[in-house]
Amino acid sequence: MMTAAVSHQDRAFVHEAFFYRSPHEFDSGLVAFIRAGIEAGEPTFVVLSAEKIERLRAALGESADDVIFANMAEVGANPARIIAAWQEFVVEHGAGGQPIRGIGEPIWAGRSDPELVECHRHESLLNLAFADTPAFRLLCPYDVSALAEDVVAEARRTHPYLSDVDSMNASESYLGLDAISAPFAEPLADPPASADELAFDGDSLLDVRALVAERALAANVARTNSLVLSVNEIATNSVRHGGGQGVLRVWEDGEALICQVEDRGRIEEPLVGRQRPVLDQPDGRGLWLANQLCDLVQVRTFENGSAVRVHMARN
Repeated sequence: MMTAAVSHQDRAFVHEAFFYRSPHEFDSGLVAFIRAGIEAGEPTFVVLSAEKIERLRAALGESADDVIFANMAEVGANPARIIAAWQEFVVEHGAGGQPIRGIGEPIWAGRSDPELVECHRHESLLNLAFADTPAFRLLCPYDVSALAEDVVAEARRTHPYLSDVDSMNASESYLGLDAISAPFAEPLADPPASADELAFDGDSLLDVRALVAERALAANVARTNSLVLSVNEIATNSVRHGGGQGVLRVWEDGEALICQVEDRGRIEEPLVGRQRPVLDQPDGRGLWLANQLCDLVQVRTFENGSAVRVHMARN
């Protein structure tokens, strides 16, 4: 893999999509990236599948001890959790402008369509979350032999830089921070007509909890308490910030139970729920909690209000 056309030590944040077509390209490109970081004394955090981590460990030999590894299946099953993991790495290892680098592969063949949308949103928000982080280079591998063309095309829009084993260049399709910072209005598939529907306000949050608990128990959801707590927090946000009322819809979809809370408020903060709340933060804790407890959380803001859709797997 060629050295970057830009020096990440001279820039705030270098975020690149690395396109590979075979296990050999993956291994050779990433080993070169990691070894360059080790030789430069740069702390390196690698978040991949367990199988790929084992391959890299074997290729790196004793040098693997100088790298921090984490399983993406644990860190990023819900992609909205990943930014917080990178922020912890930056705080711990990037103090004072210390150059750091990372590898993260949140997108792989087999992700569901809703997961892919949220992964793309995550990739775009990385540019916002770390825009002012000095000397941080983050490489995101994409298996172009297994991923659909539209997935690869979206990677070109969410990464300022694109690379492969031969070169690295600026992306001509990158959207830019202004577009990334706008409220996210990607359409959601309509709930089925059979979905349970409950209008609520501040006096009926008990009914919200009861409906979610009833449907979760009927669907054999193991983490019923976590789902009830998450939906209650989101509905409470609707009461406080969304006009004092909202609508809850609940339905089953394949192997998951889905709860959607709608209200007339607007969610303007693009990173809400993705950054760990500080002690004196007045809001944002409900979505953070939901992301920690649930399998997938989809946040949308439309012209007439907002919707938060929570997915929880059945047993």
